[in-house]
Amino acid sequence: MKVYTYSEARQNLARLLDEAKKEGEIRIKRRDGKTYVIKPLEEDTSPLDVEGIDSDLSIDELNTIVREGRERYRA
Repeated sequence: MKVYTYSEARQNLARLLDEAKKEGEIRIKRRDGKTYVIKPLEEDTSPLDVEGIDSDLSIDELNTIVREGRERYRA
């Protein structure tokens, strides 16, 4: 993993953020010797969090479809 100076990071921030996304993290070292890590934030999203669709079905129709599916599963 490459370590960038503060000046390099400041001049190339967009490129370094892209690199952090690709590589997982980057390190920036200041003149005083302190090193910092920049890495993408992992978002807390559920794999079940999906966009809805417009099906033009009423609540009663959806309930019927679910009920029929459950009855088939029990059989």
